[in-house]
Amino acid sequence: MSTVLRPVTRDNIDELLGLSVHEHQRGFVSTVAESLAQAYVYHDTAYPFAVYDGDELVGFIMMAYYDAKGYYTLWKLLIDKAHQHKGYGRQALKQGIAFLAQRGVKEIYTGVVTENTAAKGLYASVGFAPTGLYEFGMEEWRLDVDAASSV
Repeated sequence: MSTVLRPVTRDNIDELLGLSVHEHQRGFVSTVAESLAQAYVYHDTAYPFAVYDGDELVGFIMMAYYDAKGYYTLWKLLIDKAHQHKGYGRQALKQGIAFLAQRGVKEIYTGVVTENTAAKGLYASVGFAPTGLYEFGMEEWRLDVDAASSV
């Protein structure tokens, strides 16, 4: 597996818009179209990427600076339903963390829909842990970037 993050461009946007998740996961993650609309509006602080295995598109990830809370966040992560359970989510997440770490970020936060046990397991596997805060039907999780580099 050679998972890499690549910029969203005119060459891959149509294929990105075709990514989808299983029906039971639709309440857990925004569509790529919704995510890219948010990236457009927050273009100064959002970092969207296409996730590839070699030349095959397998997913989408977006990191961001959340100005309202004053911290960096894993904002979106979507692995296409045809490519789930192959390790792409974990690899994309590690690369997203590395992207922020290269910019000197020490903590990353994310929100997880309470019922999304798969995402919780994935996030815990790279070092995220719940903070105990619940907002808008989501649990807040935090990652210490320095501690995660050893995971």
